[in-house]
Amino acid sequence: MKRSVTVVGAGPAGLTLANLIQQSGIDCIVIEKASRSQVETRPRAGVLEHRSVTMLESLGLADRLLMEADRHGTCEFRVSGKAFQVSYSDLYGGREHFVYPQQEVVKDLIGGFLDSGGDIRFEVSDVELRDLTSSSPSVAFTSADGTRETITSDFVAGCDGFHGVSRTSIPEGALQEFTHHHGIEWLTILAEAPPSTKATIYALQDDGFAGHMLRSATVSRFYLQVPVGTKPSDWSDEQVWEALHKRFALHESSWTLTEGKIIEKRVLDMRSHVVEPMSYGRLYLLGDAAHIITPVGAKGMNLAMNDAATFGRALIDFYGTGSETGLKTYSEDCLRRIWRAQEFSQWMVNMIHTDVSSPFFGRLAQARLEHLAESPAYRATFAENYVGP
Repeated sequence: MKRSVTVVGAGPAGLTLANLIQQSGIDCIVIEKASRSQVETRPRAGVLEHRSVTMLESLGLADRLLMEADRHGTCEFRVSGKAFQVSYSDLYGGREHFVYPQQEVVKDLIGGFLDSGGDIRFEVSDVELRDLTSSSPSVAFTSADGTRETITSDFVAGCDGFHGVSRTSIPEGALQEFTHHHGIEWLTILAEAPPSTKATIYALQDDGFAGHMLRSATVSRFYLQVPVGTKPSDWSDEQVWEALHKRFALHESSWTLTEGKIIEKRVLDMRSHVVEPMSYGRLYLLGDAAHIITPVGAKGMNLAMNDAATFGRALIDFYGTGSETGLKTYSEDCLRRIWRAQEFSQWMVNMIHTDVSSPFFGRLAQARLEHLAESPAYRATFAENYVGP
């Protein structure tokens, strides 16, 4: 097969790119190791920034999102039983967050791509990237029916995540990698429980952080800070709800936490990772293949979609005018926003967590939260970064 662009990975980055360039007349193919039902149902992120929604609108892919998503412009912080809210939308031009699960974004992107004649190959295996520094790189894979196939293209978009084949196909030493483990782990919980709040809650107690994130009218995401090395099996459902009740507790308030059936429980190692540059030859890395960020601040999916928009514009310029400027500056353009998001995420991590090994840092976290509660200028800076540029 011959295609202009081969997209490896059918997540938000790969599918956004595929829709963008296909609508501009650039032929492409998407290959994905999972089945369609898997990618359309696996729960991941759930918050879209204003800029991401605007881009989906421009592609004609936001109708269901705009009809079904909850819009949020306020978040709540709880510190030792006391609460305050930050109306970040009011502080940053009315821009809001859209709460819309990632799997629903993926459904919309797959539907839009296929409806306009797109080609996605699900359940592929044994993917190999070849001749990446040539003008005609190729991607070989085994299709779902066992047939070995090869696609030759002008460009390869590596959108298959941190553990995918794209990044690992780049020779050792060609990339500079920046990694940081935050020394914090979260027990992440997905429960069939209606939200107990209209705003995301970040709670800090002496025994750690708890988070309440909205996903839908019937499902909620919760986070609990747990000791490093914790296994999901270390926490029974009863212990989870007991800890959540304790960490969300408020003095002099009738607020209550709604419980429900826990349908997912896993441990997340809070880490950050960035590669520079985000390209090698004719291979360009997008999304988690190029950068990992903590869930704090809800930046991951939005950064991935921004990578797709940036690379898509570069490809449109290349095929439309012959200009390679966007391709040459792709990495620099993306990394500027990525590092800004990493800095903000790190700042928030330090603000909402208790460091049991260092009471000093715990008191710093409280000082930051008190500053956020009291200072309009501090809240304005938070709003700009939280909503996204």
